[in-house]
Amino acid sequence: MADVYNWQLGRTMQYPYEEKHPRWQFAFVFNANRCIGCQTCSMACKSTWTFSKGQEYMWWNNVESKPYGGYPQFWDVKILKMLDEAHKQAGLSAAWEGSQKDGARRPYGVYNGMTIFEAAVKRYGPDGHKRAIGYIPTDAEWRAPNIYEDTSTGYEPGPMGFAKEGVSLPEHKTWFFHLQRICNHCTYPACLAACPRKALYKRPEDGIVLIDQSRCRGYRMCVEACPYKKSMYRATTRVSEKCVACYPRIEGKDPLSGGVPMETRCMAACVGKIRLQGLVKINEDGSWAEDRSHPLYYLVKVEKVALPLYPQFGTEPNGYYIPPRWVPRPYLRQMFGPGVDDAIAKYLAPPREMLAVLQLFRTTQKMIFRYAIEEGPKIFETQINGKPWAMYNDTIIGFDKTGKEAVRVTVEEPVYERPKERPNSI
Repeated sequence: MADVYNWQLGRTMQYPYEEKHPRWQFAFVFNANRCIGCQTCSMACKSTWTFSKGQEYMWWNNVESKPYGGYPQFWDVKILKMLDEAHKQAGLSAAWEGSQKDGARRPYGVYNGMTIFEAAVKRYGPDGHKRAIGYIPTDAEWRAPNIYEDTSTGYEPGPMGFAKEGVSLPEHKTWFFHLQRICNHCTYPACLAACPRKALYKRPEDGIVLIDQSRCRGYRMCVEACPYKKSMYRATTRVSEKCVACYPRIEGKDPLSGGVPMETRCMAACVGKIRLQGLVKINEDGSWAEDRSHPLYYLVKVEKVALPLYPQFGTEPNGYYIPPRWVPRPYLRQMFGPGVDDAIAKYLAPPREMLAVLQLFRTTQKMIFRYAIEEGPKIFETQINGKPWAMYNDTIIGFDKTGKEAVRVTVEEPVYERPKERPNSI
């Protein structure tokens, strides 16, 4: 095992391979506050990549209703339980030390618990047969991509089953939310670490994690090790498959792209405009190269409003989420780490620049590498949490990899009125 640095944990950790990083990294931000659970993203991926025999249960993109839903069922509950048991056996506590926050190097403090890799070393030894703790889901657990769809938590009922008291933000007593998931194309992938055939690899040009199916022998150790369960075994071919990040689109080979990187199919199909995906420049030490005008860098590194999914697993996922503001905070802290409270406070009263950047979500199929803002007039004033807040109708412009303008949108959505002579025309 080697010592590698994980900036999401704020410390070095153990990993089977030496630290090595791509030039660019595929990354994305999902705004969980906007998702309506329509599954358009899931069907876009399904109709593109997993419509063949043996792929019936494969949903590389899925949207699950939390807290009860999961695909495969109970995937996060099971791995969290395994990690908790490992800590109890070792006499350790999986706690975060928030007082050690330090800019981009330790933005959330320091995680003092064990990762899935370190728990495996503790259980099986440094030369053990398991590189990460995990499990293989049963067939029944793969049976539906959104079990418990739109199922909310319970509440104490009053007469006729209605709540005795109403609910209000910032947190609901009765709640659920949609969690959108694809492969996180992790910096330290558990699937790659576990494969004895070294069939998995991380592309140096964009950090996308792929499976060389000519090397794969279907041992399913990648399925067992991935804590997010995004590596899947195909019985008809006896090899594993996973999300490929629509890499032909990333490479600019789609006929619509004009030769510049495009967003993936699931991103481009999003109805709720919750998704923003791109490539971020990576330094040799694995840190994100400072790029203040890159929308992903701004949301993740500057405002810290977008957080990694289960950072305590230790894979350093490159998928980030703006947490849903109505969900109880302890649940969200377990899922997204200790940055939840600050992220939600920032989202409830977004700074002027952030409000403009949020308008870039799902506005163009081309990846946005830089943005610029043209200031507009003040259009609204109010108070949020007792503090004054104002909205400005700024215009934000997104540029593609070549520096060409890809999209231009205002904060306030324009209104168009039909001419009087055609009131009912289509």
